[in-house]
Amino acid sequence: MTIAGDAQIEILSERSGHVAMLTLNRPQVLNALNASLLATLSAELARFDEEAEIRAIVITGAGEKAFAAGADIAELNALPNAVEGARKARLGQEITLQIERMRKPVIMAVNGFALGGGCELAMAGDIRICSANAKFGQPEVNLGLIPGYGGSQRLTRLVGRGMAMYLCLTGEIIDAQEALRIGLVQKVVSQPQLLSEAQRLAGVIATKAPLAIQACKSAINEGDTLPLAQALAVEALYFGTLVNTNDFKEGTSAFLEKRPPNWRSS
Repeated sequence: MTIAGDAQIEILSERSGHVAMLTLNRPQVLNALNASLLATLSAELARFDEEAEIRAIVITGAGEKAFAAGADIAELNALPNAVEGARKARLGQEITLQIERMRKPVIMAVNGFALGGGCELAMAGDIRICSANAKFGQPEVNLGLIPGYGGSQRLTRLVGRGMAMYLCLTGEIIDAQEALRIGLVQKVVSQPQLLSEAQRLAGVIATKAPLAIQACKSAINEGDTLPLAQALAVEALYFGTLVNTNDFKEGTSAFLEKRPPNWRSS
């Protein structure tokens, strides 16, 4: 395991085979997201996205109480004006956009509270699983704010306009089972099982054709806001591109020959 960042604000980084894990490590403040942590997280994500051996990434929070309880309130309180407020929001949005645009799939293993910026960070992941004690919410209205790291937009895309309005306008915090019911997370497991299940899932993805995984992520993200006809054209383009790869030839040959494929990412 390596440690990125300084002694107070750090990201724990480790790898196992083709899977990397990043842990938000400010448990004394429930892993609140401040500027330093977000900058370090961004750097670590960029590093792993460039490493050919890494095929999937898991992000979680230190301890059992919180994934990330939100943005650092002291930093928010110190914002002097609207210009700096918008700049703060854009910095948070850049991290969530970075996660969406990564070639490697990102699994969010949500342990405990994922509120405000923590919920927004989780929503940027490709797959979200959570522990049974997890809590989600966008309570920014209680601070005289709205979600600023993409929450008002991603929540709408994930759970629909009505539910997004409900959560953002009331600031209500929901539990793991409600998050599963509305489609905010894909799976709920017990707290002791969370990391092993996230690693198992990442390991399954890591056995698939890397270029196909990248193309799946791109096709889904790019087509998400397009009219169906245009989205289908995006899908066909990626499909055709993959047919011209060595991995496609290897995957189909391995299937016909009844043997495991040997992916080359080419």
